[in-house]
Amino acid sequence: MKSAQSIAQARRERLLALLSDGEFHSGERLAKRLKISRGGIWKLIGSLRELGIDIQSVPRQGYRLPMAVDLLDAQEIVQALAPDTRATIDAPEVFLSIDSTNSHVSNHPIDTPGRGSACLAELQSAGRGRRGRHWMAPFGSGICLSIGWQFAEVPPTFSALSLAVGVAIVDALRRFDAQVNLKWPNDLIWQQRKLGGVLIEMRGESSGPAHVVIGIGLNIRMPAAARLTLAGQQSALIADVREILGERTPTRNQLAGALIDSVVTMLQTFSTQGFEPFIDTWRQLDALADAPVKVINGMATTLGTARGVDRDGSLLVEVSGTLQRFVSGEVSLRPAR
Repeated sequence: MKSAQSIAQARRERLLALLSDGEFHSGERLAKRLKISRGGIWKLIGSLRELGIDIQSVPRQGYRLPMAVDLLDAQEIVQALAPDTRATIDAPEVFLSIDSTNSHVSNHPIDTPGRGSACLAELQSAGRGRRGRHWMAPFGSGICLSIGWQFAEVPPTFSALSLAVGVAIVDALRRFDAQVNLKWPNDLIWQQRKLGGVLIEMRGESSGPAHVVIGIGLNIRMPAAARLTLAGQQSALIADVREILGERTPTRNQLAGALIDSVVTMLQTFSTQGFEPFIDTWRQLDALADAPVKVINGMATTLGTARGVDRDGSLLVEVSGTLQRFVSGEVSLRPAR
C-alpha cells in the first residue's frame, strides 16, 4: 500500500505535468483530472510553491507556470542514451526535489569498477558549486546532473578529471551544434559568459578502488530574474543554451542523455589513459588562451598571461617571462589597460 507521502508526491508530479504546457488550467478541470477536490488542488499548488516553483493564479482563468517546461523524465533520458551507455550505468534517477544530486549519488555508490549511476533533479535545496558555493538552478531552467563512477584504482592525472569532463560536455553540446569554450578549471563559457560548471568529489584511497561523483550544472533557459540573482545584478555574465541555439534547442531530456553518454565514454578512456587523450582538445577550447589573467590563490594574487594547461591539468601562467603552475585558485580575465 502506498503511503500518504508517496501519493501526495505522485499528485504533485502529475499536477506539474498538467501545468507544464504553460497554459491556464482551471482548478475545477485540474481537480477532475487528478480526481481530488478543488481544495486538494489548492493545497498541492501551495506545496509546489513552497518548493520554489512559481505558479501563477488568476481569477476565472486558473493556474499556470510562467512558461512551458519540458519536465525531466527518466524513461525519455534512457531512450536518449546510446546502447553501450545503457549497459554501463544504472537507470537514471529523477527527483522533483532533493537536497543535492551529488550527495545522493555519493550516498549510494556503485561497487563495480567500470560502472556508473546518474541522478537528476528539478530542484535542489543544497546544490553545491565549486569552493563550497551554492549552485542555484530555478525550476525548469537547466540541468542538475550527477554521475557516479567506480574506478578500479585512481587513474593517472586524476587531478585533471574536471578538465576532461569539460571536454566531454562540449562534445555533447556539439551534437546539437552548440559551440562553447572552457575556462580553467571547470567552467563552460559562451562569449565570455558562464554557461555551466563542474564539481568533482572523490571517495577512495591513493591506491585501490575509488568512487567519483561528477556534478554538472548547465543553464538551459534561465528566467531574467534568475540571471540577475545569479550574476550579482550583472545579467550579461550568464548564458544559456536557449540563447545559443534558439528554436533548435533540444529538450532537457535529450541534452541529459547526450551529457551522460559523452561523460561515460570519457570516463572509460580516462580510467586507463588519464588526461592525455583530451589535453589537445582542451587547449583548443581554452577561453583564456594567451589572455591577460588574474589568479587568486589563497591570500596571493598573481597577474600574468595564461599559457594553457600542463599534462596534469595545472594552469600555466607566464609571469615576467617565467611559467608558474597553479593546481587550484580563482582565475579571471584581467582588463586591458
